[in-house]
Amino acid sequence: MANIDTITCIILAAGKGTRMKSNIHKVMHEVGGLPLVGHVLNLCQNKLAAANVAVVADPNEQLTLDYINDNSDAEVSFQVEKLGTGHAVLMAKQQITAAAKQNPDGTIIILYADTPFVEVATLKHMAAQITAGDDIVVLGFEPQDPAQYGRLLTNNAGALLAIREYKDASDAERAVNLCNAGIMAFRAKHLNQLLAKIDNKNAAGEYYLTDCVEIAKSIGLKASVTICAEVETLGINDRVQLAEGETIYQNKLREQAMRGGATLTDPSSVYLSANVVIGTDVTIEPNVIIKGYVTIESGANILAFSHIEGSKTNPITIAANANIGPYARLREGSHIGEGGKIGNFVETKKAIIHKGAKVNHLSYIGDAEVGEKANIGAGTITCNYDGFNKAKTIIGKGAFVGSNSSLVAPVTIADGAYVGSGSVITKDVASNALAVTRAKQVEIATWATRFRQKNNK
Repeated sequence: MANIDTITCIILAAGKGTRMKSNIHKVMHEVGGLPLVGHVLNLCQNKLAAANVAVVADPNEQLTLDYINDNSDAEVSFQVEKLGTGHAVLMAKQQITAAAKQNPDGTIIILYADTPFVEVATLKHMAAQITAGDDIVVLGFEPQDPAQYGRLLTNNAGALLAIREYKDASDAERAVNLCNAGIMAFRAKHLNQLLAKIDNKNAAGEYYLTDCVEIAKSIGLKASVTICAEVETLGINDRVQLAEGETIYQNKLREQAMRGGATLTDPSSVYLSANVVIGTDVTIEPNVIIKGYVTIESGANILAFSHIEGSKTNPITIAANANIGPYARLREGSHIGEGGKIGNFVETKKAIIHKGAKVNHLSYIGDAEVGEKANIGAGTITCNYDGFNKAKTIIGKGAFVGSNSSLVAPVTIADGAYVGSGSVITKDVASNALAVTRAKQVEIATWATRFRQKNNK
């Protein structure tokens, strides 16, 4: 097996992606809540733990550049003119030279930012073939329908002889079922030499990375193939493929959750994302969406039609044995304590709901902290925004807030205090006190009879 300390990854991310028909750069479109380029960065930096990662990007795609800089340690090079894959890799010449100097026999893997499903085991296998003596390793696959994919031509010993584009292939070559996935690995010390020999004498006038195979054979280098599952090779170029990729990734996340000990009662209706962590004995009912940065601990129940979405800066945690929903909405920064309850048509945002506290019905709890075993009645809202600034509401341990109450922040309801139903609370409430602000009830005898008589003339 290859030493990961000798692996450098170069991710090509400069393509325009015009088939996506979008103002958003293709590689920033998301699958499972993560941009396509994010999947490949995660693969290289976290799963493979490559020693070096470089990205070749378009200097005009600021959103992509910001994402790469904010979410990775990758070095960025720029491809201004789009002159083919060989030209794109050449833009990372500085990183290639450094990798070859660091370890001439190390591995450089070329990946694509729009191909997010390659498995880390596949990349390790390619690197191992370099370590074992090959100079180039090309990733191949055997699709049910090879269609117009480029073909990988090998000899009886399995050595790779050439990559033949479909339009240039003979009938015999088109009959080959081994197809080119695009991803390639190189012995570090040879890559710059091979790139320098690529020319653009073709109909498109571009420099093709695939030409490296025949160039390598001409100077006595060894080339081979690693075969992977077809699903790993899916490149996402348009909205149809984006939807296909989403389906593939959702099925993968659902299976991971269930094999990890969670119950999904209707898996196909549950949406998950890349940064969701689900513990054992969690139950997720149908039509639930869990997006962004969310951690659900063991024994929690997420009931039907709930929507949970955390962010990197304000993640969501749902502690053991908590109950969420049905029809609950948890926004960023919500933390639900052990055994806590968020019921139907309740929305929380930047709210800490401590152990055993209950917000059962029709409430908004935002910029708030609710103490252990407190009870928030139906229709209660924290009035946290004055049109300019947000303010915090604190509700103490064991406090009871009656139905249809408005808590105007900043305000504190101390431990054990009661708030009468229908109250508008603008001042702090002392521990174990009762606060009621609704008007005194007045009863006028026979008023209804006289009103009807007046209006039924």
